[in-house]
Amino acid sequence: PIIFFFVALAVLRLKGHVAGAITLILSILIAIFAFKMPIDMAFAAAGYGFIYGLWPIAWIIVAAVFLYKLTVASGQFDIIRSSVISITDDQRLQVLLIGFSFGALLEGAAGFGAPVAITGALLVGLGFKPLYAAGLCLIANTAPVAFGALGVPILVAGQVTGIDPFHIGAMAGRQLPFLSVLVPFWLVAMMDGWKGVKETWPAALVAGGSFAVTQFFTSNYIGPELPDITSALVSIVSLALFLKVWRPKNTET
Repeated sequence: PIIFFFVALAVLRLKGHVAGAITLILSILIAIFAFKMPIDMAFAAAGYGFIYGLWPIAWIIVAAVFLYKLTVASGQFDIIRSSVISITDDQRLQVLLIGFSFGALLEGAAGFGAPVAITGALLVGLGFKPLYAAGLCLIANTAPVAFGALGVPILVAGQVTGIDPFHIGAMAGRQLPFLSVLVPFWLVAMMDGWKGVKETWPAALVAGGSFAVTQFFTSNYIGPELPDITSALVSIVSLALFLKVWRPKNTET
């Protein structure tokens, strides 16, 4: 079913809701006829999945999109853009600040594609090409995506497996920090190669290092709901303060 869903979207070019409905029917048929799942249990599982998709997943997305539309309509979106430019006009550092740090905050609060859409729009407003901005934001999202919106992926994994979500989140928090440190360097390397990494490595280290350390401690001592939010906030503040006292030798605009 998962493979069919990707094929339906990417190859057959079906609408999302159509592809989802067909995939649901296919999943129910496979569960009943291939795995001999009782019919009532198959439909009950499908109904539970549908309800869980509406709450909390769909509700989180609606709230995120509403907040984004509100900032645009009120003019706050332009203020955010101006604030970022006042911190740095170097596009490599803007990607770290918006795509990585701020994107992680949105991932922790909204998730489900909203961070890429919102941060991508911010980068386009700063002069990035749309496809280029989306690609960078997708890569940046690899650091916080495991915990998702308020820890939903970890909580669901706990419900499915019967394992305490706290333990799952703690284990993820011991593995992910290594990736979180590398992602900012990866973003800069994609934008400006090894030259860019040499020029901006202090900022990349501050962004990734502060994120990774906070991610570890939050996931291991607080729980799976907040690692993305706390890590992103610490990363944003750390990077913004660092950029007040440090600038790369060459600015990439």
